[in-house]
Amino acid sequence: MLSDLLTEEKIRFSTDKLDWREAVTLVARPLLDAGDVTPGYVQAMLESIASGGTYINLGHGIALAHARPENGAVRTAISMLRLAEPAPLLGRPEHAVDLYFCFAAVDADAHMSAMASLARILSDAQTRQALRDAASAPDVIKLITRFEESQ
Repeated sequence: MLSDLLTEEKIRFSTDKLDWREAVTLVARPLLDAGDVTPGYVQAMLESIASGGTYINLGHGIALAHARPENGAVRTAISMLRLAEPAPLLGRPEHAVDLYFCFAAVDADAHMSAMASLARILSDAQTRQALRDAASAPDVIKLITRFEESQ
């Protein structure tokens, strides 16, 4: 479940005006600090996006930054960054993103389980808006826990 992976220390908020590289680096920072990913993992995400990786745009102003496990995923983990102002992927306005997630998975089973949980939460319009309206990491945790308990 998402609530097992997305802990308070892995949720960040920023009011700074960032470009997409800064946003991806900032959303990855909690995973890097926790030892969940290596610096090579962050670099692989940045390189993938730079080479046309707008595929991480899930729509609704949400992006899911990730790389292949062999690029430095140490443990399955996820982090979140809520921006006050969107940081468009590749600087393209049609890919404006204000809610970035960073995901690392060490194997396919962990990947599928965590992705399914995240997809359920992000497919609900009310929950997406509530994530944007959250003022703190504890607010996000309560929201996700409540959503999971209702399923």
